[in-house]
Amino acid sequence: MDVSEQHAHEPVKKHENIRRGIYILPNLITAGSLFAGFYSMISTLNGDYGAAAIWIFIAAICDGLDGKVARLTGTTSQFGVEFDSLADMVAFGVTPGLMMFAWALKPFGRLGWLAAFLFVACGALRLARFNVQVATVESKRFVGLPIPAAASMVASTVLLFNHFGWPSSYKRLAILALIYLLAFLMVSSVKYYSFKDPELIKRQPFGFLVLAVVLLIIVAAEPAVMVFVIMLCYVLSGPIGLLVGLPRRLRLERAVHKGHEDHHSP
Repeated sequence: MDVSEQHAHEPVKKHENIRRGIYILPNLITAGSLFAGFYSMISTLNGDYGAAAIWIFIAAICDGLDGKVARLTGTTSQFGVEFDSLADMVAFGVTPGLMMFAWALKPFGRLGWLAAFLFVACGALRLARFNVQVATVESKRFVGLPIPAAASMVASTVLLFNHFGWPSSYKRLAILALIYLLAFLMVSSVKYYSFKDPELIKRQPFGFLVLAVVLLIIVAAEPAVMVFVIMLCYVLSGPIGLLVGLPRRLRLERAVHKGHEDHHSP
């Protein structure tokens, strides 16, 4: 399941004539994502946090499809871009923020709702930065943790705790730490893989198919555990990649600095 901001939209005209109409199919899928996010809030208010988490995943699936459908059918539009961002803000910002507060952070009082607001605010900043940089950044990498991935990480945590029936004292501290981590990663400059590499849909070795089938079986056997593990691996992949590549970047910076010094030396 692709829970990242898949729909890095193609450049579109800044000024559209809305009177000419809008494209139904991709915007209908975006509306589906918005509906799933809203229904997740309804489930949260009803105290059904497991269902609320599942509806966030459904919203993420719709979010991954709308941009792909728009590009494949040639129906990309500025209206779709704006509608998609607004839907993302609700489904992956406000919805998980409300769920986290009601599920684990309410006992913290003001500190709890401020932590939930931090997640929402950082999600909004992440979306705004993404919209501004969409035409200038590398398409294979996202700058900062995508907001659908952050929301899905929260949802998978809820499902994991419900699956094992862990006590509320654990989840309160865990969620508080998780919120600050996700909020920081969303507004950071840490790079994340976008899964938009065209090579992924081309011919691959037979072993890849076998591995995918085995992975599907494992996920089906323990969905709550495996979805959490997959989301955690993606969230940590950015900081780990940054640390792994740090020595190489430092060597390049030293080489560039040395080159400047040699150039300016008499």
